[in-house]
Amino acid sequence: MKKVIVTALAMSCAVGVFAQGTVVFNNRVGGGTTHVYGGGNSQTQGLGAADNPAGSTSYSGLTLIGANGLSGLYGASTTFAQLLAANGANQAESSLLPAAGVTTFRTGVAAGNIVQTTATLAGVPLDAAAATLQMVAWDNSSGLYPTWTQASVAWAAGLINAGRSATFNVNNIGGTFNTPPNIVPGLTSFNIFTPIPEPTSFALAGLGAAALLIFRRRK
Repeated sequence: MKKVIVTALAMSCAVGVFAQGTVVFNNRVGGGTTHVYGGGNSQTQGLGAADNPAGSTSYSGLTLIGANGLSGLYGASTTFAQLLAANGANQAESSLLPAAGVTTFRTGVAAGNIVQTTATLAGVPLDAAAATLQMVAWDNSSGLYPTWTQASVAWAAGLINAGRSATFNVNNIGGTFNTPPNIVPGLTSFNIFTPIPEPTSFALAGLGAAALLIFRRRK
């Protein structure tokens, strides 16, 4: 176990030593617009009618992040967004690492759009030919989950609303020679929601024991 921890720390340090590529983290730019919604009980991904270019994915009944103001569930300042990345095109989702550059959302006519920032992509070198990216967003109205590393665990446990876009490729990553590229087009809209956790083996065992006890009492 100690060797695994030491290896993981060494890899993290190695990634930090080398300069990393950058992109413009914004889903509302001249080349297109996507949105992030809240609500539903499953993941929806794809371009919708409100996007540019428009698509056919339905987000009916869902709420644009920031449409109801700054605070609370789906609030602009209490919903966080971050990019995940891996070097090279079409990389496996499991290989993506959190990028530096967490941001929040806007309100009014820009609801569903994030506040622009520059994202520094972990493990992606300067001026890389391509990178595989994914956008994630989550509810941080509790203030307990400032990064995706923390939020993803809470989401898996069904404690918070979160969601992620489909993975997509971006070419000519920013660095010494390349200007940081926009992530739209490429990125599509998606929603954040609360998943229903799978019953654990312990929970199933507990239910089985309870049923057996009730059966014996009835006899």
